[in-house]
Amino acid sequence: MTSALNNVLNPRRLPLLMVASAAAVLIAANVFEHGFGYQPCQLCLYQRLPWWIALGIGCLAMIVLKKDRPTLSLLLMLVGFAAVAVGAGIAGYHAGVEYGFWEGPSGCTGARELGGGLSEALGQIQGGMVAPSCDTAPWSLFGISMAGYNFLISLGLVALGAWIMKRGII
Repeated sequence: MTSALNNVLNPRRLPLLMVASAAAVLIAANVFEHGFGYQPCQLCLYQRLPWWIALGIGCLAMIVLKKDRPTLSLLLMLVGFAAVAVGAGIAGYHAGVEYGFWEGPSGCTGARELGGGLSEALGQIQGGMVAPSCDTAPWSLFGISMAGYNFLISLGLVALGAWIMKRGII
């Protein structure tokens, strides 16, 4: 491998890779939500949690690595990659719901049940927006939804991290 590629794939840069990846995914999700108006469903919000965990653990691993504690940093990275792998599972499940492979959770229908009397129903309607249904992909590119891309990115990051760790332990 070239010297530049070896420098980029240096295991000591693994925490930075995790932080940059998590930040990029979370920024993209927020741009779609707040910039383009795509409201997230319940499963979309669940998919963000592992990325927040990975971001925090990656930052902590960077700090620990600066203190010259490579073993602790490696353990933190393993936990961070486990969080991203869990996120891949959530994203894969959500993509399967969107593509109709299986049903989503019952609370993720996008419908609001109006109960009580007329005044209570009006109050619920005026209470705000209803989250979109989990089984409808509001956006896709090349037939792949945002959940599908999240799945692919998560798996790619876990595979790259495992390969880098296998090449040389921090």
